[in-house]
Amino acid sequence: MRGADITQHELFSYRTLEDRIPPDHPLRKLRAVVDILLKTMDADLGALYAKTGRQSIPPERLLRASLIQVLFSIRSERQLVQQIDYNLLYRWFVGLTLDGAVWDHSTFSANRERLLNERISRCFFERVLALAEWQQVLSDEHFSVDGTLIEAWASMKRFEKKDGTSPPPSDGGRNPTVDFKGETRSNDTHASTTDPDARLYKKSPGDKSRLCFMGHALMENRHGLVVDAEATLASGTAEREAAKVMIARTVRKPGATVGADKGYDVAEFVAALRLLRVTPHVAQKAKGSAIDGRTTRHDGYRTSLKIRKSVEEVFGWSKTIGGLSKTRFRGLPKVKAQTLFTFAAYNLTRMGSLFGWRWSTA
Repeated sequence: MRGADITQHELFSYRTLEDRIPPDHPLRKLRAVVDILLKTMDADLGALYAKTGRQSIPPERLLRASLIQVLFSIRSERQLVQQIDYNLLYRWFVGLTLDGAVWDHSTFSANRERLLNERISRCFFERVLALAEWQQVLSDEHFSVDGTLIEAWASMKRFEKKDGTSPPPSDGGRNPTVDFKGETRSNDTHASTTDPDARLYKKSPGDKSRLCFMGHALMENRHGLVVDAEATLASGTAEREAAKVMIARTVRKPGATVGADKGYDVAEFVAALRLLRVTPHVAQKAKGSAIDGRTTRHDGYRTSLKIRKSVEEVFGWSKTIGGLSKTRFRGLPKVKAQTLFTFAAYNLTRMGSLFGWRWSTA
């Protein structure tokens, strides 16, 4: 017998939100891990708020929501709030009840300086690393370093002369036409009026120049986890300068190796690593290499050059899933916070694969 298509709303619901999430859902394990990490940050989060006054939205919920945004490739905070409202899985993960009201999307902007900043993002990143270290999955001997471009949230049409002599657009309207033909533009003479921190840059001769920042990752070679990260202004020396900072901050064991591509084969960089008692396993340039046979004759050098390519998986996931191909924010401090939080989310997914908490972001 065919059933009638009659929609009748229930007056009461007898299933809790907890009952609606499958017991074997991978996000259950992730939620348990994230709750533990946020509990260890209780003192750091408590210091951000006054002891009296009106209660705020719990910072733990905002951080869980930000993690959902990265893991499920949600392109904006406005859309994130909408999906938390009607998606029961997201609502449960964040910590809302079935009837709990979702905050406005502007709450993220209001908490950007206080909560969703570089300091808290690095704190969360370090807590994830502490968990990986406790599980004994980190290497302290072999590392790889690399950098990538992060497209800025800025229009090339607003890349104007610093002296204010740029001609006005040729026509009016919301998106006017600008003719750049025959005009030479560089960071020395021009600046973005949308995001002054964005720099015009390209990594290879055949690529097009774009307004961007640079993201940097230091990866341990045992399981491919990111052990340090940075975001900087885009320049020809930014990758090497950021690498030196991360290596000095993270690599502690004398004789540890750091693999890198040919862009790091510079005498000054190699000498700096040797002063830090780190062995530079840098790919050699065809001519004028700073690496000689004392390093290249070892099997470990060839192994490092193979494994260092795995750092591209970090950038690949961060851009295609984590939304780092183009930043959602303006200004270097906010880009740093987004980069750190995205790499922390990557480490959680990587550890999920290692420990069996596999989930899909489809």
